[in-house]
Amino acid sequence: MREKPVTTLFMLMSVDGKISPGASDTLDVDKDFPNIEGLKEGLQQYYDIEQTTDLWSFNSGRVQVKMGVNEKPFPEKTPVSFVLLDNSHLTEHGVRYFCAKSKEFVLITTNKNHPAINVNENNLHIIAQESLSLEDALEELKEKYGCERITIQSGGTLNGMFLREKLFDYVDIVVAPVLIGGKDTSTLIDGSSIVRENELNKLGVLRINTCDVLENSYIRLRYKVIS
Repeated sequence: MREKPVTTLFMLMSVDGKISPGASDTLDVDKDFPNIEGLKEGLQQYYDIEQTTDLWSFNSGRVQVKMGVNEKPFPEKTPVSFVLLDNSHLTEHGVRYFCAKSKEFVLITTNKNHPAINVNENNLHIIAQESLSLEDALEELKEKYGCERITIQSGGTLNGMFLREKLFDYVDIVVAPVLIGGKDTSTLIDGSSIVRENELNKLGVLRINTCDVLENSYIRLRYKVIS
């Protein structure tokens, strides 16, 4: 049997489970929370905890484009290896941005014409798939690139795919003291809903490891996924 890395979903969410201030790509927690009284005071705790997560990080091209990687100047090298799932959001500049930032940069894509194909960097690796299989990609990350543990920080739809495919091992959530609302606003887990009793096995049942009350009314919840 092939093995995958140990996976941890690590996210910042509101008390009502939202991971964005609203249903627009112009709204973003990293950009907007620092401007909100009552949220900005404790926000740094999340970023401090983020610095202690795994040295492999999984995200999506869409989320990173919201952060401006297609336009930002190239960053300094970090010790973190980044894995991005992307078909159409990253430009060649965005790909080179992550090559500059990453120890190893692995792109997962089903787009045979992705701009990354034209980039020649020693630390760029492409997992090309005919159709998306997160499980196969994770197994390749471990077997081919030595990824033992990886932190997942993607959007709600992609997080939903990890959940339904039983690919989460741990959940590590920082809860911000805010209610956001809005049925179209991204939540921690979006994607397809179950509609039948025989699908209840697709839920992710958790066992709590720790519950820490942080400063400024923030909370950190850590769980093991048990089924």
